[in-house]
Amino acid sequence: MTDSVPPSQSDDTPASQSDDTPGSACPPPGSPPDYTILTPAFEKLCDVIARLRSPEGCPWDRAQTLETIKPYTLEETYELLEAIDSGNDQHIIEELGDLLLQIVLDSQIAADEGRFDLTHVVERLTRKMIERHPHVFGDVNAETPDEVRRNWDQIKDQEKQRRSIFDGLPEALPALARAARVAEKAAKVGYDFPHRDMLFDKLREEIQELADELFHDGQLPETQATVEAEVVADEALTDTELHARVEGELGDILFVVANIARRWKINPEEALRKSNRKFQQRVQKIEQALEAEGRSIQEASLQEMEAIYQAVKQQEREQH
Repeated sequence: MTDSVPPSQSDDTPASQSDDTPGSACPPPGSPPDYTILTPAFEKLCDVIARLRSPEGCPWDRAQTLETIKPYTLEETYELLEAIDSGNDQHIIEELGDLLLQIVLDSQIAADEGRFDLTHVVERLTRKMIERHPHVFGDVNAETPDEVRRNWDQIKDQEKQRRSIFDGLPEALPALARAARVAEKAAKVGYDFPHRDMLFDKLREEIQELADELFHDGQLPETQATVEAEVVADEALTDTELHARVEGELGDILFVVANIARRWKINPEEALRKSNRKFQQRVQKIEQALEAEGRSIQEASLQEMEAIYQAVKQQEREQH
């Protein structure tokens, strides 16, 4: 695979290319990179990818198509997000490189198929960025980020000749992220609650509708959340129609939650991703604590696991 065959450092490679101190040679803000360094470095990258795709290259790389490479592109995107969250510049550099690899490799695949090459990609991108920033490269005024976004959307709609406000919204977006974007598109034409606080009334309404489907009396249970209770096995919804209705109500609740995030300028996908990671890390610390005692997590009781979990939470609060 491509990430297992990195190019070797040649003797004439500029020293700053292998500099492990990011920022030490960065140009002033708003300045392009040093082309005397970037140009040969980028040329070498393109040469390496072309070689990997050549008849004398890597069998794995030669076998790839734009379709087969898609999962790797998505995976590298999420790995970049994790690197940004880590704040580790070396990690970010590595993951940005992996994402750049996907772009260069995709373009090389297309070139090998006689469709287009990297030059077409770069030229199209440059032209688009100039055309969509007339307040920088033209005579249009835009003083705030909101004005810039409105201009961008208007230009984009004219370019794409879109008939619906939802045209161009990728179907492959994660569902929670797409929910916020769908609602945002509707809000741009005025279809939104006048006050964001109203979303909590809507959330209560949707939760009640879920309760009406799950419980005969429509009352939400008041069972206390505690580990000091007898374990009761879950029962599946065997009624297919009821299953579909409950699924729909749960979807409505998640949609409202995504809208609450949107109105408070929170990315719901990012929020959930961070909560997933936080929970996973805490459970891993349970595993580590039990391992230090010579036990596995499968051997611990729920009460023991919860005690460690709460201790981990308390430690996190003290550190912050």
